[in-house]
Amino acid sequence: MLTEDQLAHFRTELMNRKTELASHFEDNDHFDLKRSLSDSISELSVYDNHPADVGSELFERGKDVALNEHAELELQSIDKALEAMKDGTYGICETCKEEIPVDRLEALPTALYCIDHSLDQKISRDRPIEESVLTSFGKFDIDTKDENVAYDAEDSWQDVAQYGTSESPSDFANPPENYDDMYVESEENVGYVEDYENFVGVDITGKNITVYPNKQHEHYEDGLDEEGIMTEFGDLPASEQDPYTKKK
Repeated sequence: MLTEDQLAHFRTELMNRKTELASHFEDNDHFDLKRSLSDSISELSVYDNHPADVGSELFERGKDVALNEHAELELQSIDKALEAMKDGTYGICETCKEEIPVDRLEALPTALYCIDHSLDQKISRDRPIEESVLTSFGKFDIDTKDENVAYDAEDSWQDVAQYGTSESPSDFANPPENYDDMYVESEENVGYVEDYENFVGVDITGKNITVYPNKQHEHYEDGLDEEGIMTEFGDLPASEQDPYTKKK
């Protein structure tokens, strides 16, 4: 059981902290949260600004909200502890009714529970809902798996590596022709699936297929000639070879 001197000591600690918090709230107007964001950054409006322009202010506002919430919860805990002193239950665990060690009260004067019955025993395993669609990040070389429909860590590296890496042609067994392609799978299609999408088009109705000669078309034809095939998926059926090969 706490002595009168110990109770007086803890009461003084709690009252001093309560006064400090009340003064802090008054001086900074609850972390300046009663002012609007546009007012705090001296802007008439934030709607016409790029999100990045107010990014720092939004971060600081979010931090102030958290600090203010923490301070208000501490103030509530102080009031509950002072109320327990009036009831004569201060220093007694509300769950097991055993005495709370003095060392614990010295570290946390607002404690109303012993360590074993502290309300903070549960460790949250909740994760942000956004992580359900970000499961591919942190994984590399999964293009052959089902996850390749997602934007993974390998794709992130390729996007950055386009602007240059420390690789040089001597680092490759078969160096690429272009020095800007010194990164993994630089030849990978970006924005399209099949090579012929670079030079084949249709009209607005999806008809009138037209081939537009360009460098990609020449490269595609050269590749077919080397393989001795008509298309990437093999030779055309006999019924379609005449118009394709222009032979009768």
